[in-house]
Amino acid sequence: MSRSEVLRATGPTASASMDVKIGMKKDGTITAGQIFFRMQGGAFPGMSPIGEALPCAFACYDIPALKHEAVEVIANRPKAAAYRAPGSPMAAFAVESMVDEMCRELKLDPIEVRLKNGAKNGSKSSYGPIYTMIGLQETLEAAKAHPNYAIPLGPNQGRGVASGFWFNHGGETSVSLAVGEDGTATVMIGTPDIGGSRASIGLMVAETLGIPYEDVRVNVVETGALGVNEPTHGSRATFASGKAAVEAARQAIAEMCRRAAADWGIDADAVEWKDGAAHPAGPNAGKHPPMTIGEIGAKMGSTGGPISGHHEVTAGGYGASFGTHVVDVEVDPETGRTTVIRYLVVQDAGTAIHPAYVEGQYQGGAAQGIGWALNEEYVYGTDGRLQNPVFLDYRIPVASDLPMIDTVIIEVPNPGHPYGVRGVGETGITPPLPAIAAAIAGATGARIRSLPCTPPKVLAAIKALRG
Repeated sequence: MSRSEVLRATGPTASASMDVKIGMKKDGTITAGQIFFRMQGGAFPGMSPIGEALPCAFACYDIPALKHEAVEVIANRPKAAAYRAPGSPMAAFAVESMVDEMCRELKLDPIEVRLKNGAKNGSKSSYGPIYTMIGLQETLEAAKAHPNYAIPLGPNQGRGVASGFWFNHGGETSVSLAVGEDGTATVMIGTPDIGGSRASIGLMVAETLGIPYEDVRVNVVETGALGVNEPTHGSRATFASGKAAVEAARQAIAEMCRRAAADWGIDADAVEWKDGAAHPAGPNAGKHPPMTIGEIGAKMGSTGGPISGHHEVTAGGYGASFGTHVVDVEVDPETGRTTVIRYLVVQDAGTAIHPAYVEGQYQGGAAQGIGWALNEEYVYGTDGRLQNPVFLDYRIPVASDLPMIDTVIIEVPNPGHPYGVRGVGETGITPPLPAIAAAIAGATGARIRSLPCTPPKVLAAIKALRG
């Protein structure tokens, strides 16, 4: 069978209208996909996220025949700006909603269909490159095994499943590190911390140097104090600045090994670094007691001066990011109000350096996505003026709107990073839009094809279904 629909997503970023067509066999095998985007990003050419939306649309699937097309529409509105994974949530809303609709019509399990068609190691991505070491399949398996997926649903309740994708980014990055006379380390980075990246970078430096985390200080410094750094965007901060910080720490280690070798009167190649100290590399290097970072730092003024490391790079190898969300909602058939009663985020972090911060990123993305799916939109009058320019009228979710958001951290290490890190900040906003729309369809039988799923819109869909 094949199905073609038009879907719309108007919210806190560029508005879009999407035509999507998918072919699927009765056993759930997806045979082909086609999508056409119309996106507006205001009155400024190039501001809509078409370039991100198209590659993201079918990125979660291994489909033999694909076609992507898009046009940008210029409108008399303010320019759009990045709002967590720009373009990807709209693309996911189109494709994942269609997949869910076909699964329901064919009475197929939505996770099983995604497992059958999902991208895996060695798959050619919808936008060209071959995927290596990705965790989509693992997120699907974990979502399927989670207790939330087996909880019986009550009256007027529905369950939705959706997967999502973000490229992640590396970019131009410069980091400096200085060893202190007391054996501590100070790291200077140029990426502002908006998600716990300083703590994660500090942990990686501490692990590399072999010293306690408490002995590492990570400072965000001004632009003129370092080489070029791209801003914090594209889920790049922990990956790129962390990667550069590890290399800067390795430079400092190499210098400390040279200082120890000179003190012992042996070749630098005969010294190795472990557990925060220089050691003779073997019995032929002599029986010298380990020289700690504190001991080396204490006398660096008389052994050659300050010890530091600096690394600059256009960081590659950032690794694609995938996640799967499962959401349960309850819809009031008299008012159309949708209440999210359970929410599960499963996402591949590569390696979760600081699990609590990773979990916070997952929950933050889900919360923003819930707002986009249910309430957030710009409302324009017939005169072209924005009618809801303040937060009294622009409805964002508050704590009472949200359930406890359950998380599962999947770790498929990214080979492009010394500690396996991949960015986690943006993927989490991608699945909520289609997952919530699917859950509403399960609860009411009515498919909402434009966002947000406000109570009047849901109520109208229910009444239309009743005839």
